[in-house]
Amino acid sequence: MEIVPRQPVPVFPLPNVVLFPHAVVPLHIFELRYRTMVRDALSAERLIALALLKPGWEHDYHGSPEFHPLGCLARFEEVEWLPDDRYDLKLLGLVRVRFGTAAREYPYRAVRVEVLPEEPYTEDDPLVASERAALLDVYRRLVGRPEAGVEVPFGSLVNGVCMVAPLEPEVKLALLSLDSVVERGHRVRELVARRLHHPGRAGQGEHN
Repeated sequence: MEIVPRQPVPVFPLPNVVLFPHAVVPLHIFELRYRTMVRDALSAERLIALALLKPGWEHDYHGSPEFHPLGCLARFEEVEWLPDDRYDLKLLGLVRVRFGTAAREYPYRAVRVEVLPEEPYTEDDPLVASERAALLDVYRRLVGRPEAGVEVPFGSLVNGVCMVAPLEPEVKLALLSLDSVVERGHRVRELVARRLHHPGRAGQGEHN
């Protein structure tokens, strides 16, 4: 079932997190404007969108730093309110979205979003089956669990690898931009193979 928000979606821009559909990300919310955002979202459609900040965001972080136009719509899966009025969240990525015009700027931004469809594929396609087997090996090496990913649908496996891969956020955003999940899986597998052969290259940083 396609998810189309009825209202402008609150945007949570981060400097080093790219969320993918079907993946879960934990976040700790401590800034006042984003605590307000969480409360507002929980009383509405329980949706927010994660966006990646553009380079130079440090100069305007407490204002309205620019973020990339592509992101991921997410739903609150778990919400823990902490005694100091902070939140621990687990967000589930739903669909890729393109951000439109801002409907509000203060205290946080909310925008209209366009849901971006992905090219269809079937789990029993020989190409998908071959790519799945190769990705399972990569995923297990990355997470260190030999049993991981066995029952996971192909799309979830691809996006799970994208989430844990030691790649820069801009590289992950480029992967998110691909309409073909099969191509995304092939591309991330190649990138991870190169990175594992050159472990000294920069990886990910911490997130908010």
